[in-house]
Amino acid sequence: MQLIKIFLYILPSILTSSSLQSNIKKSTVLVCYGKVKPESIKGYSYVILESLNYSSKEIKIIKSQNSKVFAYISLGEVNIHAPHYKMLKKHTLGKNQNWDSYYLNLKSNKTQETLLSIVDETLSKGFDGLFLDNIDNFTIFGPQKEQKKDLINVLKKIKEIYPKKEFIQNAGLDLIPETASYINAIVVESVASGYIFKDKSYNLRNNSEFNNQLIRLNSIRESTKIPIILIEYADSKKLFNQIIERIEPSKFDYFIGNIDLQSIPKFKE
Repeated sequence: MQLIKIFLYILPSILTSSSLQSNIKKSTVLVCYGKVKPESIKGYSYVILESLNYSSKEIKIIKSQNSKVFAYISLGEVNIHAPHYKMLKKHTLGKNQNWDSYYLNLKSNKTQETLLSIVDETLSKGFDGLFLDNIDNFTIFGPQKEQKKDLINVLKKIKEIYPKKEFIQNAGLDLIPETASYINAIVVESVASGYIFKDKSYNLRNNSEFNNQLIRLNSIRESTKIPIILIEYADSKKLFNQIIERIEPSKFDYFIGNIDLQSIPKFKE
């Protein structure tokens, strides 16, 4: 389960551009599911947002200040606070106790129709594309591994309907051979860093884990020509700089932020 999804439906916090700290290098990617003033989102290669927090007018402003702007959508689960939860409650396959969400049944026509309707509504706001979460649920060790073909079918439908839009796959690297035709970038979380929920601590991954994952990602980038985006977590300037030192040689685009994902990141001394 990816760290990203838990924070989508928390009450957004409203912040200004003062959250940016001029004495620390800015990430090339912004992932933010809280409500932020559109004018404060500037200069990113990729911006990933919760669409419910923004109007079409606001998305237009954000697009004018950044390269590409994407909206979050989960193709694998539905949170109990999501607007479409009631519509899909009877089309789920059990609960993810860790994240208070339910696994979607993609074999259900109702589920597919609802997801496509959400895609239509979201993209009508003017987003450049979608950030597709929970793709790892459909890998061989995932809770929805039996629905892999159904996931691929949904991706194919979305791409056919919106051939000019772009789509970012979050995790699920084992599926890349089958999803590559429908995506434009791949996100991988916590390659250089980690977060332990039990004691709420940020840390660096050990060198062996980091290097092995980097080798795999470089191989995927080379074979598919699909851009790789890293999402890392830090709470201090020291850890931020340690992560930068690790990942900058890779030339991947990256986001380094706080675990709550509710604001433009800031870091303590």
